[in-house]
Amino acid sequence: MVDAALDAVAIGLEEEFHVVDRVTRQLVARAPDLLAHLPSSGYTAELQRSVVETNSGVCTTLDQLREELRRARSLLVAVAGRENLGVVAAGTVPLVDPNRTAVTVDHRYLQMLEDYQLLVREQLICGLQVHVQISDRDLAVRVARRVAPYVPLLLAVSASSPFWRGEDTGYASTRSLVWQRWPTAGPLLDAATAADHDALVDALVKSETISDAGMIYFDVRPSAHLPTLELRAPDACPDIEDVVLIAGLFRALVRRGWPEATEDAPAPGHPAVLRAAMWRAARSGLEGDLLDLPASPAPVPAAVAVRALTDGLRTELEETGDWEQISALVERRLSLGSSAAEQRRAFARRGRLGDVVDLLLARTAGGEVPVARSGTDRPPDCGFGRYRAAGDEVFDEPADPVVRRVNADILRVVRELGPVGMRVRAHARDDEQRSNGVTFGVVDEAGTRLFPVDLLPRVVAAGDWAQLTGGLIQRARALDAFLADIYGPRRVLADDVVPSWVVETSPGLRAEGALFARQLVRATVSGTDLIRERDGRWLVLEDNLQVPSGLGYAVQTRRLSTAVMPDLQHPMGLLDVAAVPHLLRTALASTAPATTAEPQVVLLSEGPGSSAWFEHRMLGDEMEIPLALTTDLIAGEDGVWLQRRGARLRVDVLYVRIDADALLHGAAADGRPLGPGLLAAAHAGRVALANAPGNGVGDDKAVYAYVPDLVSYYLGEQPLLASVPTFLCALPDQREQVMDRLAELVLKPVDGFGGQGVVIGPHASAAEIDLVRRQILVAPQRWVAQEVVPLSTHPVVDEDQLVPRHVDLRAFVLLSPSSAQVAPAALTRVAPAGSMVVNSSRGGGAKDTWLFGPARGE
Repeated sequence: MVDAALDAVAIGLEEEFHVVDRVTRQLVARAPDLLAHLPSSGYTAELQRSVVETNSGVCTTLDQLREELRRARSLLVAVAGRENLGVVAAGTVPLVDPNRTAVTVDHRYLQMLEDYQLLVREQLICGLQVHVQISDRDLAVRVARRVAPYVPLLLAVSASSPFWRGEDTGYASTRSLVWQRWPTAGPLLDAATAADHDALVDALVKSETISDAGMIYFDVRPSAHLPTLELRAPDACPDIEDVVLIAGLFRALVRRGWPEATEDAPAPGHPAVLRAAMWRAARSGLEGDLLDLPASPAPVPAAVAVRALTDGLRTELEETGDWEQISALVERRLSLGSSAAEQRRAFARRGRLGDVVDLLLARTAGGEVPVARSGTDRPPDCGFGRYRAAGDEVFDEPADPVVRRVNADILRVVRELGPVGMRVRAHARDDEQRSNGVTFGVVDEAGTRLFPVDLLPRVVAAGDWAQLTGGLIQRARALDAFLADIYGPRRVLADDVVPSWVVETSPGLRAEGALFARQLVRATVSGTDLIRERDGRWLVLEDNLQVPSGLGYAVQTRRLSTAVMPDLQHPMGLLDVAAVPHLLRTALASTAPATTAEPQVVLLSEGPGSSAWFEHRMLGDEMEIPLALTTDLIAGEDGVWLQRRGARLRVDVLYVRIDADALLHGAAADGRPLGPGLLAAAHAGRVALANAPGNGVGDDKAVYAYVPDLVSYYLGEQPLLASVPTFLCALPDQREQVMDRLAELVLKPVDGFGGQGVVIGPHASAAEIDLVRRQILVAPQRWVAQEVVPLSTHPVVDEDQLVPRHVDLRAFVLLSPSSAQVAPAALTRVAPAGSMVVNSSRGGGAKDTWLFGPARGE
């Protein structure tokens, strides 16, 4: 552009395009892959490797410009398509993983990264630059000042960036907010001549704020390398017609400002007012009010302001033959609203940012927006093709038609969201967990971590749940009867149903357990761990009668899933978890001493240092019962009292969520050990403890081998649930088998909990096998061995694909003196990658568990 005859007529453009993966719809740093197949004369790299810039030729008419844009976009879209990529012309794209973006490998860009850090890392934006030829640089500076008040209107027309890093910012042009953070962005107001401008640039370079004139990012500036006046404020526009509209309006503004631009022209307005006008345009685009500059700072509807601008430029537009075209394009855009509003409408339809990216891809390519997928369409694979797991509960097509249908609906939602959509939901999940303080402690880690929850729910069919419910109640009743017997007459030992040594050598047997004879229920809450074999059969893996955790987490996983995965519609027959706190409180209150009319229940915790502190707080709040530490209690033979702020409240039931040693040896409110007074009150029948100290004998892995016999002995019933085949190392013949098969079996200490001490033979090293061999030989009564059960797997979302993880199920029985029921909430626990140990304390996660009750009429 050097011919002065073309001044204020010749026009050109630079457009920036985001590069996105067409499957994940996520920004990717693959611009170099596209540039390798594009001509260097019209396509260039930008600061970020996720951006490609196109440069038009010199045009004198808007029709020429439109054809230039179509040609450049068409080639770019075609090249990207061959790489399974897409390009988006918009201020931002909604789906971005900053860890997968990178700065272009260029000395200048790398130095900018070193100097500007966050500003460069977050420069994941694309803009539109319009050039109008002005050969006289003094004139260019003066014209820049004249057009400055109207730039906010051009920004409003271009607004196309409502989403930033996976969320709606509430702004129509988030890009302009990011852009304005640069120290050299904003209106050019402090220069009246080219010399003023050059002196300002020189001062900024000397200050080492910028390295060269190319880093001047004024909204309108004399170009650093061309004889043009350059507009840099607008967002990149998905629709070519909007690009043409903005180019036509800017050229007309330049032409109008040309004869008015004298050296003594007044300043265009106060910088603060111009900045406010840009902010308002960024905030609402064409959907709100804009400032009517330079006439008045008063806001007016966007349509009024844009039409007034267009009408005021009619003379200049008619001179270039653009009036009819521009006025038509203005009315078109005002009737459609901004691109930002269109993107929000696309998102609102189904709540999926992937749909927004699909819209932008289509608009950029000049095609129609794809119709939302139906349930029968097959969207991107999401890694399902690589999913392999024998005995998987989802992909092995379970026989139950309801489960098959529900799982199909779940997978359809996950496929439609795609990997990036699921990652967005995972971020929302973590934010939700963090805001609610949902944490759990992990062995060998200081503090706690967010309780990990996978977003794919697990489905348990009505038939399975009915079978499990009967077996769980049966097992809980038998074990509670066993505890009462062991700390009483010990008939089960006298009748040789369980060998005496099993009980006498159990680490869970505690002398104080004998002092709770007045309690009609010892295990008010039991947590039973179940596994599902690959053939669909359920087995009991462990019993937890001491301090079973997880009931509150089971409720929380449902609430979390509902909050962050609203796409997953709850089917008919799904059991509601909302009643769990009420059911738990009712069961606890039922164990109170008979003389109590309105039992006062208190939850006893170790406090914030407890691994399950979230659950303690949650259950206490929702049962509307006090949450206490041992230091809040006073106990004696006359009862137990909660002491706070000088007042005392009688305690009838203590829901114990700490281990026996902490309970008995912890300091009471008077500084003395709580244990003696608490045991005296329990023995006198003044207070009930749920669950009672000494229950650990029921969790013993050696006792576990005899639970089917306990069911028959105490209840006179056949066991409904099977146990995992178990060898007792204390028995010589069984120990001999174990020692010959150490590398084939699962070895467990009888008092282990939370997966501690478990050695899985097929996965253990020779050194680990040798160590457990020596431990068994020294103390065989402390060890059991079990056959390796091929646990079922369930898919979890891991980065860009679904992968199988081993799972179990913890169900909860609430036992009262007159009834027993299984809570309508269960916790699916998920093993970490490469492990079969599912315990949360060992780093495992969880899933929402969809339990189904019987169909109506059954």
